Amino acid sequence: MRAIFHADRKWGIGKGNSLMFSLPKDMRFFRETTSGKVVVMGSNTLRSFPGGKPLPNRVNIVLSPVDLSENVITVHNLEELFAEVRKYPPEDVFVIGGASVYRTLLPYCSEALVTKVDADGGADVFVPDLDADKRFLLTAESQPTEDNGYTIRFCTYRNQATQRGIF
Repeated sequence: MRAIFHADRKWGIGKGNSLMFSLPKDMRFFRETTSGKVVVMGSNTLRSFPGGKPLPNRVNIVLSPVDLSENVITVHNLEELFAEVRKYPPEDVFVIGGASVYRTLLPYCSEALVTKVDADGGADVFVPDLDADKRFLLTAESQPTEDNGYTIRFCTYRNQATQRGIF
């Protein structure tokens, strides 16, 4: 299982249940990376999509205390979630938000694919700072590139705890 998100300088990921930046290159990377795969999210993330509808061409798993649309797989707790994601290759499962789902599932993710945005987006939700987390090691980083007026870098963090079989 891997996480994928973009974060501003302060590791903010959203504002008002929405993305802080319009980043076409980042969105293309997200689509290409997750298309045909499995995405795991909370119910607020699902509601933030256009029309509150699941992402097309993906298996959508939603961690929620209540049952949701028949177009998603609803799981109610971590036990149900882990039973469901075991049905798929681990590299095909992506955690896509929101903040509480990232905080809960990052320890179980082998990697985090982070688009770092060199800006302060005025976020009201944050993920843990992976640069300060001793479990995570930055293993790849692209050259800075411009995306809709922002400087971004595509970064890969490897969770060393999962590599050693701790989780």
